[in-house]
Amino acid sequence: MIRRIIRKRRPAPTLTGISLEEELALIRVELMYGLRVNREEYLRRKVDERNEMATRMREREPAEMLADLRHSLERSVRPTVVDLHSRRQARAHQDPEPA
Repeated sequence: MIRRIIRKRRPAPTLTGISLEEELALIRVELMYGLRVNREEYLRRKVDERNEMATRMREREPAEMLADLRHSLERSVRPTVVDLHSRRQARAHQDPEPA
């Protein structure tokens, strides 16, 4: 059924294509939220984002981009610190189970 829906849609502009995964996601949005996604506008935005990313990459040094990525990862993922030494001591003070 999904293949039939995808085939009936008009072809994407030749500038760039919508992958099968993207098309399925767009269909899911349309079905879940009752929205109509304009494929041409979606492709224009995709091309604009790609061009913006290419411009950013040309203007910056790789080490600078890596530092930014590392910083954003550190902000988004807070490490969980577990004190293994105190956990071992707590277990050592407990009596062993009787046989």
